[in-house]
Amino acid sequence: MRPLFLISLSALAACDTASPDFAGVAPVRVEAGASVFDIRVAGRRAEAVRLNAQPAFRLSSVGVPAVLAIEAVSGCRVDRLTGDQAMMRATLDCGSGAAPPRRRVPYLECDMFDPDAAVSELVCYPF
Repeated sequence: MRPLFLISLSALAACDTASPDFAGVAPVRVEAGASVFDIRVAGRRAEAVRLNAQPAFRLSSVGVPAVLAIEAVSGCRVDRLTGDQAMMRATLDCGSGAAPPRRRVPYLECDMFDPDAAVSELVCYPF
């Protein structure tokens, strides 16, 4: 009985966990229509996590309330909304245009040939 309780408790605690991009950002709880969201804003991006048990089978069924909640918290216009019915991410337009798309930080894998020679060769490949 006790393991089942702990598993259930940990599953419920994870329902409102921020994604890694929004870790450490305090949520603002907003009620919009029949939906309740925790909104986190970081720069020109926002994340909305729907908390209530309202039946919603698509993003389109909770998209408008999510946009209204994000705009109320951020003070900016939502330029783009992606995600699903439980967790949505928005790109914000705060008057200077939409945020540029996030680029993946390049990672290079390098090999050094003939390291003991006077002149070595270093070859790097994007990973």
